[in-house]
Amino acid sequence: MLKLQHYWRERSTKQRALLVVAFLFTFLAITTLSWFASRPGMALLYSGLEAKQSGAVMAAVERSGIPYEIRGDSIWVEQSRRDELRMTLAGEGLPAASGAGYEILDGMSGFGTTSQMFDAAYWRAKEGELARTILALPNVETARVHLAVPNGRGYRRDSLPSASVTVSTTGAPLSKAQSEALKFMVSSGVPGMAADSVTVIDSELGVVSSGEGFAGKDRETEIKRNVERILEAHVGPGNAIVELNLDVVTETERLTEQRFDPQERALIAQESEETTDQSSNSQKGAVTAASNLPEGQDEDGDRSQSSRSETRQRSNFEVSTVTREVSRQPGSTRRLTVAVLINGVPQNGADGLITLAPREEADLQSIRELVAAAVGFDETRGDAITVKSLPFASLTEAGTLASRGGLLSQLDLNGLTRIALVGFFALALALFLLRPILRARFKTR
Repeated sequence: MLKLQHYWRERSTKQRALLVVAFLFTFLAITTLSWFASRPGMALLYSGLEAKQSGAVMAAVERSGIPYEIRGDSIWVEQSRRDELRMTLAGEGLPAASGAGYEILDGMSGFGTTSQMFDAAYWRAKEGELARTILALPNVETARVHLAVPNGRGYRRDSLPSASVTVSTTGAPLSKAQSEALKFMVSSGVPGMAADSVTVIDSELGVVSSGEGFAGKDRETEIKRNVERILEAHVGPGNAIVELNLDVVTETERLTEQRFDPQERALIAQESEETTDQSSNSQKGAVTAASNLPEGQDEDGDRSQSSRSETRQRSNFEVSTVTREVSRQPGSTRRLTVAVLINGVPQNGADGLITLAPREEADLQSIRELVAAAVGFDETRGDAITVKSLPFASLTEAGTLASRGGLLSQLDLNGLTRIALVGFFALALALFLLRPILRARFKTR
C-alpha cells in the first residue's frame, strides 16, 4: 500500500489523470464483459405464429420465468432451456391450432340446439379438422377450408357439395401430387362430393388445378432434368445449362376442316333406261267381187313394218370432300423451345495458359440430336432447339473466397462481441497499466 502511495505521489498531474481514466475505462470494460459473459445465449422458440397464438405462448413463457426476447414475429428464449420449454408448452397445448375441430361439438347440449345450429357447428368442425390435416404438410404454413354443402331440405336435390382450400406455403409451392392429394382428402371427408368439385388456392400461385394445365410446370422440370442428366454424362456436371419453355394448351379446342377437290369425282348414282318400239301396217287391195270368193283371201295387199330402240344412261357425280375434326384437350403441347448452353473445351494456348475453346460443330450436332430425342422434338408443331458452345465466365479468386463460409459466418453476435471486448481489454491493459510500470522500473535501474 505504501508503494502505491509513493508511486502516486511521484506522478505528475497529467499522469494521474491518465491513470484515473485508464482505471475507469478498465472498470467499465470489465463490467461490460461480465454482463455479456453472464448473458445467456438465445435460441429461436417459435416463429411465424398468428397474433392469437403468439399471445398465448408469450403468457406461458412469462409464467415460466425464462428470459426471452421478441425479434419481429419470432420468440427467442434461453438456449439451454429451449427444448424443456417446448415440451412444457406442448403439454399445455401451445401453440394451439389455428382452427377449432370436433371440440366445438363438445360444448353443445341437447337443450336449445336446433338442427340448423347443429349442422352449422358440425360443418364448421369438419372444416377445422380438414385444415389441421392439411397443416401436416411440411411446406404448408397456414390452411383454411370452406365447405359449401346443401342442406338437403325441400324439393331441391340437384345441388352438389363443393369446397375450396386456401393455403400459404413457406416458400416451396404446392406440387401436382400435393394438389391432387388435397382434393381427394377433402372430397373423401364430405359425402357425395367429387374431387373435381374441390378448388385448391395457393396464396402465391393463385388457383391450382390438378389437371394437365397445372402439370405444365412439372413437365418442364422433368424434361429439363432428363436433358441435364444426358448432357452431364458427356460434358460433365456444371458444364451445361438448359432452359426450356413448354407452351401447353389450357383450354379445350376442336378444329373442323372440310376440303373440296374438283380434280377427283365420286360416282354416287347411275340410272340406265332402255326403250324398244315396234309397229307394223298392212293395207289390203280394192274390194271386188273376187274378194268375196274363198280363193281371193290369199291375195295380199301393201304391208309396212317399223321398229325403234332407245337406250338412256344417267350418272350422277359429286366433287370429292374430305372432312377432318381435331380435338385438343387441356395439357397437350402446343409448342416447345429448348436452349442449351455448353461450356467450352479446355485447351493449352501458345503462352502455356489453359483457355476454353468452343466445341466442334459435329459434337454440337450430336448433342442437338440427343436433346431432340429427349424432349420429343416435333418440327411440324413449330418446336425449336438451339445448342451453342460458349466459354463460361470464371469466378475470380476473391469471389471464390467470399462465397465460402468462414469463421465469421459460424459465430453469433454475442460471441463476436465477447471476443472483441476481450481483445480490447487486453490491449487497454497493456497500454495504460503495464507501460507506466515498466517505465518506472527502467528509471530506477
